[in-house]
Amino acid sequence: MLKKTIKYTDYNGVERNEDFYFNLNKAELMEMEMMTPGGMADMIKNIVKAQDTPSIMKIFKEIITKSYGEKSADGKRFIKSKELTDAFTQTEAYAQLFTELATNDVEAAKFIRGIVPGDIDISDEKIKEELNRLDVEVPAINTSVEVENTENK
Repeated sequence: MLKKTIKYTDYNGVERNEDFYFNLNKAELMEMEMMTPGGMADMIKNIVKAQDTPSIMKIFKEIITKSYGEKSADGKRFIKSKELTDAFTQTEAYAQLFTELATNDVEAAKFIRGIVPGDIDISDEKIKEELNRLDVEVPAINTSVEVENTENK
């Protein structure tokens, strides 16, 4: 689980600094992979090769909206619903996050690492191996960046 603090100005002109939570569990990741013809990796590979910016933006939106939710007070559940997602996407916090991820590959990599379960290996080396296997150019990733993962807290 990723706790992301987002600073933004709301529609009343009030500057806010709020925490938002994002998470994809193993079942959700499997569903995304299995429900995509050819798998997510192949779809992303084809989009990147075609330099299909509208499709890349669509993937960012899908990942953000599928991972957004609220932790229950007792920590037993991560609550997701269409209503919660709609409410989040109607804020400037969402616009701020979307813009950051779409324009900053380091922040995008940190976000992805933060939302997947801790026991799934998405180390830089594993990502590079998979991208090489798919014959996709490997972007430079800054490995010194820290991600706050609240899963085990």
